Amino acid sequence: MTDSAPESQSKFPIQLADRVRRLPPYMFGRINNLLYQKRRAGHDVIDLGMGNPSDPPDPLVIEKLAEAAHDPNNHGYSKSNGLLNLRKEAASKYLKKYGVRLDPETETIVCLGSKEGFSHMCLALMGPGDTAIVPNPYFPVHTYAVALAAGNVIALEVADADDFLKNVAYTCEHLYPKPKLLIINYPHNPSSATVEPGFFREVVKLAKRYEFMVISDFAYADVAFDGYLPPSFLSAPGAIDVGVEFTTMSKGYNMAGWRVGFCCGNSEMVKALAVIKGYYDYGMFQAIQIAAILALRHGDAGVESQSLIYQGRRDVLVDGLRRIGWDVTPPKAGMFVWAKIPAEWRNRMSTMDFALMLLEKGNVAVSPGSGFGEAGEGYLRMALVENENRLRQAVRQIVRCLQQSESGDPQRVEA
Repeated sequence: MTDSAPESQSKFPIQLADRVRRLPPYMFGRINNLLYQKRRAGHDVIDLGMGNPSDPPDPLVIEKLAEAAHDPNNHGYSKSNGLLNLRKEAASKYLKKYGVRLDPETETIVCLGSKEGFSHMCLALMGPGDTAIVPNPYFPVHTYAVALAAGNVIALEVADADDFLKNVAYTCEHLYPKPKLLIINYPHNPSSATVEPGFFREVVKLAKRYEFMVISDFAYADVAFDGYLPPSFLSAPGAIDVGVEFTTMSKGYNMAGWRVGFCCGNSEMVKALAVIKGYYDYGMFQAIQIAAILALRHGDAGVESQSLIYQGRRDVLVDGLRRIGWDVTPPKAGMFVWAKIPAEWRNRMSTMDFALMLLEKGNVAVSPGSGFGEAGEGYLRMALVENENRLRQAVRQIVRCLQQSESGDPQRVEA
């Protein structure tokens, strides 16, 4: 009876929405597929491709999660905007760390990770004909969340902060209708570019002059090195009038899989996000929220310790790459090294092909810069998620891979 079913299914006219058809093929798909195949074949691949923290959360936070999970009162639906006590702790952190006073009732909302909150904020703000300015290179969600909301994107290079601001102003002067939204991301992913507080003061001035809203993605607020303190956009005078900021517990607290993020700032924008979330979700598992309260309340020392771990890994990887002749600037924040591919290889192949070669022949997985937009071509993003010995080994394997590819024979190298 069902002999014709497969043929019938293949001919049925499944019609995807334009918002899905507009999305390009996932740039990292080839890397991920090859990584999966190599691991299935038993290869020990050193994976520096994804910023997925490999260290565990504080044991006290895990114990609190288990304790809360045993309470039957925590297994029902939770409020989609988050427990008030968790929002109070997020607001308290802003006051203590940045001197920013927030109303936890109206200016703070809990998200299922900052990526979910960011995407739903774009749905709340953007529509057909609306334009957002995004950084270039860009973290993919900064572009594609706008596209999924039916908006348009203009990507401006972020390598030089002053030039970025000038280009924002130029775009607003010459584009009609003017951009509706500016997305900023410092410390920047993937390039690790950083800014000083004065940058955000200029952003606020531009926002008020050209009447655009601002979303600051502050995902790497808690990971900084050498005494650098990443400034918050909300600490700039008038910032709360024009925008919001997203933060996360994924990085500094090693809680990536827990999906705990926050949106703080302009009350009307926060309210709009709450409306969207009210239709889409029933809130975060309450036991996770209770454990997150403990982490925010007592986790400062652990966050500082984790930054030191990332700083040690950064030093090992940067030193190793420099010794083999790569042009690398040590990042002041974030959990990535943004490394320029040597010129002789940039002239021979694309960044994607270079990354595939490192994985295929060197068993080292990295993210090709072209996956973050055209401004990323010629660079690799390397995540500081392996321990120092594994990072040293990664450099050795990179050298062997390049020498083997150059000569056809593996050679012993010191790196």
